[in-house]
Amino acid sequence: MIKRGFAHLGVFFLFLISLLPLPLLFFFARLLYYLLYYIIGYRKKVVRQNLILSFPEKASSEIIQIEKNFFHFLSDLIFEIIKMSTISKKETLRRVKFSGLEQLETHFAAGGSILACTGHYGNWELGTLALGLSISAKTMVIYKPLTNKIFESWFDKMRTKYGNIFIAMRQTLRGIAAYKNEPTLLCFASDQAPSREDTRYFLDFLQQPTAALLGVEKIAKSTNRPIYYFKVTVVKRGYYHVEVLPMCLNPSEMKEYEITNLHFKFLENIIKEQPEYWLWSHKRWKFKPELPQ
Repeated sequence: MIKRGFAHLGVFFLFLISLLPLPLLFFFARLLYYLLYYIIGYRKKVVRQNLILSFPEKASSEIIQIEKNFFHFLSDLIFEIIKMSTISKKETLRRVKFSGLEQLETHFAAGGSILACTGHYGNWELGTLALGLSISAKTMVIYKPLTNKIFESWFDKMRTKYGNIFIAMRQTLRGIAAYKNEPTLLCFASDQAPSREDTRYFLDFLQQPTAALLGVEKIAKSTNRPIYYFKVTVVKRGYYHVEVLPMCLNPSEMKEYEITNLHFKFLENIIKEQPEYWLWSHKRWKFKPELPQ
């Protein structure tokens, strides 16, 4: 009961913070950076290890600079996500611009549905919010629910306030079936680490054996829905550009694991361009391939 009370209080506090303008929130983000990086050291060892293993060719000074840049962005990202609770439609669309959406509209006009693939790069939350305001079809997002139900409810209201539909990962097929008779855009951020029991396939990603979720590939092959990759670029602080790129237009013709390899290669190339905007604090490489007996 006490934990629930603190959770409700926390949500109310976040709502109050969201009422402040973003320029002021970015001032607090700078303070948060010093707190996370220099005082708390939040997942600093995880970030450093991930960067060292992903970029063995880089000098330690380069690794540390990327690390600091990442924590600067992470601090901004936290306040940008909080701001989403009260951000207007106009402000959302001012901060996230798209190119290539006309490709999607061609499919929607013909009654077709599409799969969208991206990663936890840039502000994927704000990008998804803007996407729902920018296309004619329903935007459906596959996500992993939080364990705290009160914060989960707060996130859900924020994410769906402009009409987006969020579907828990394990309810994906049911969600697809519910909207099978109308055009939809089904979105996946497929760079999360699968659970041990769901680990079926490893690929080479950022120079490491990486367990991969196979949801995009399975659904693409069973439905033959075309897949587009959403490439996020950070234009400047708080502003993003999303380029819609055709990734696989005929999934049924692809070999096993070819789609999975392809979307990880798209993401890897994006990360190499501007590495500080990927979620390095995630414990991405928890599992390793089992050696043959």
